[in-house]
Amino acid sequence: MASEHAEAEPKQKQSLMDKAKEFVADKIAHIPKPEATLDGVSFKSMSRECITLHSNVNVSNPYDHRLPICEVTYTLKCAGKVVASGTVPDPGWIAASDTTKLEIPAKVPYDFLISLMKDVGRDWDIDYELQVGLTVDLPIIGNFTIPLSTSGEFKLPTLKDMF
Repeated sequence: MASEHAEAEPKQKQSLMDKAKEFVADKIAHIPKPEATLDGVSFKSMSRECITLHSNVNVSNPYDHRLPICEVTYTLKCAGKVVASGTVPDPGWIAASDTTKLEIPAKVPYDFLISLMKDVGRDWDIDYELQVGLTVDLPIIGNFTIPLSTSGEFKLPTLKDMF
């Protein structure tokens, strides 16, 4: 009889713990969170070593106080290959009850562009996929990562664009 009672007690504690976890998860799920959109990739500049592409992340803040952005991670793929990846550490803050625009620069070396010449073809564009993780520090919840992605094609600059 004592052993049956001892087994029943941990099941009640587990059940109570599960209920508490469900309650907290339900409350957190209904807390408003920042939302973000990701623009397409476009040409920004070129140097002797690489071309710089960029995209913008537009983050809206539902709170009446600004939120710190911990980091922005990105991976740019062209023709299925990773051409640029990195982290933008401590990019600043999301304005209170407003939308903040963050620029994500990606430097692509020329030697990689040469390997993509099959994709470039006659129309002088490259297919891409950009994946971004925006990590924000939310009150009570802690670090919250918003996953974003976009794909499309961007035109490479021509001699006319450079001069």
